[in-house]
Amino acid sequence: METRAGAKRKRNEAVVVVEKQHPKMHRVVLGELPNLPNLIVPENQNLPKQKVSSWKNPNTKKLSSPQIDQHYVSDIYEHLLAMEKKKRPIVNYMDKVQLVLTANMRQILVDWLVDVAVEYKLLSETLHLCVSLIDRFLSVSPVTKTKLQLVGVSSMLLASKYEETKPPSVGKFCRITDNTFEKKEVVKMEAEILESLNFEIGNPTAITFLKRFLSVASANEKTPNLKIEFLSFYLAELSLLDYSCLRFLPSIIAASALFLARFIISPKMHPWSFSLSEWSGYKPFELKACVFTLHDLYFSRKAASFRSVRDKYKQCKVNSSVWQTCHLLHMYQVITLKIGDAVTIP
Repeated sequence: METRAGAKRKRNEAVVVVEKQHPKMHRVVLGELPNLPNLIVPENQNLPKQKVSSWKNPNTKKLSSPQIDQHYVSDIYEHLLAMEKKKRPIVNYMDKVQLVLTANMRQILVDWLVDVAVEYKLLSETLHLCVSLIDRFLSVSPVTKTKLQLVGVSSMLLASKYEETKPPSVGKFCRITDNTFEKKEVVKMEAEILESLNFEIGNPTAITFLKRFLSVASANEKTPNLKIEFLSFYLAELSLLDYSCLRFLPSIIAASALFLARFIISPKMHPWSFSLSEWSGYKPFELKACVFTLHDLYFSRKAASFRSVRDKYKQCKVNSSVWQTCHLLHMYQVITLKIGDAVTIP
């Protein structure tokens, strides 16, 4: 005998429902992804193209992805400006917080960390974030001289985990210190840094803003100016050595690095365009103090004995042409005079 449930089951099985199958999914590398919004659109459906504004002057070429609306870019930039003020180290923490550390000890540590970054082929973003973590941690926690290097390698470990796809292991950071510190000490200090910073690791650095400003600066050019990009990154990295640069916001350091780089490469042209002033939010006279500080670092009038950044950039192929250009165009006395004229323009 057949039960009611069995009969009902037979009736349901007799009805065959044919559903349209989803297109076959397969993995692709990032470079193969189509430049489309996150929307599945049938192939036979013609949708009207939407005009999306970009974050630029209408007279320049597009600088952003067509999917990014101007309001999003502006909001992101405003958020970054707010974050750099919120997550900022105390400007004079060496006097207020630290009992034994000095600015010179910090310079020695940063100079050594540049070599560590070169040794492990770490990104510039990793190095900048590492120094930012060190300054933020030293702003709230007194550290002895013997523990300063431990703070440095632990901060580099944290920054590597945040920025790198394949960060070096804890063991590698121990070996780079000639095994001065054990793994458990590095991990313990890493936890102390995280706790002191309330686990808020991400914050915009000078590199974050510099990439945006470089995009604006090269908007009217068919190809990016590699000399200006190289020199801007070099000047921004030199600022890490100088403790006095903490008084400048990362966005100001980025704008000043680009200002000085453009002036050095093309001294006959004013380095700050209307679009740069508009999108950075800074006028030339607002960059004056930072530009002169970077200028002193560039000509080794400050931090002259610390060679890691300079040696790092000397290994780059672009470097020789940049230095040759700077040497042939002008001596530093002439550059100082002309920069003084450029940065006083309101």
